[in-house]
Amino acid sequence: MSPPTTLDRAGHELEVEDAFDRPSLDERLWILHYLPQWSSRAASAARYDLDQGVLRLRIDADQPPWSPEWNGPLRVSSLQTGLFAGPVGSTTGQHRFRPDLVVREAQPSVALYTPRYGLFELRARAIADPVNMVALWMIGYEDDPRRSAEICICEVFGRDVGPTSARIGMGVHPFGDPLIRDDFKAVAVEIDATAPHDYAALWTPDHLAFYVDQRLVRVVGQSPSYPMQVMLNVYEFADGPGPASPLERYPKTFVVERFRGWRPTTGPGARPPAFDDRG
Repeated sequence: MSPPTTLDRAGHELEVEDAFDRPSLDERLWILHYLPQWSSRAASAARYDLDQGVLRLRIDADQPPWSPEWNGPLRVSSLQTGLFAGPVGSTTGQHRFRPDLVVREAQPSVALYTPRYGLFELRARAIADPVNMVALWMIGYEDDPRRSAEICICEVFGRDVGPTSARIGMGVHPFGDPLIRDDFKAVAVEIDATAPHDYAALWTPDHLAFYVDQRLVRVVGQSPSYPMQVMLNVYEFADGPGPASPLERYPKTFVVERFRGWRPTTGPGARPPAFDDRG
């Protein structure tokens, strides 16, 4: 069945929603670190503010690289909804972005929100700075190393943001999944990405459909078939450990207004609510 050309939530019911209108981040949903097994909790902690119903993930001028050993001067503020890693010194852990990674700090295994199939939505504003990138993506929980593919719902490099158009990255990467072939593309969309826009992906057993402002922009005819977790972040790329931009341009801020996850009501992926009472 072909996906609808306009986003249709029929056949799904809301499973999680965060409008970021609480005094603190919901730690029943979010882990406030970025892949801490390859670094440490201290070095990978997100920098952020909550203000009148928006989340502002920040890169600050004094922020150190999250993992200089493995990822050089890259700086990141990130949230994720699961965490799985082996003991210190092992090579077991999520999102092995290079083959020589070794766990540097032990982490508890946590699966706060790890759906299999569904509809996922983000309302956010990108950053037009060429050294920054913002993204919403999903990775396999990876308790089995073959369950390691990535679904990129939206990835926006500042260098690709113009006043009336932007290139939005979307698609899948296999990493260690032998059943997934790489199928990723940056699609030109006529929007001002620094203003609020809606980004979404419909994940079914047969395909992935990607939407911007409720409009279908890309379909990938394959999909992972195992639980995945959500990753929401802002990156800053640099040639060295210091600030990549003049100091007056900090903080770099990824403004997020809403995240929603919908579960299928029938068929593969139908499941009980993640939270019976959001409180």
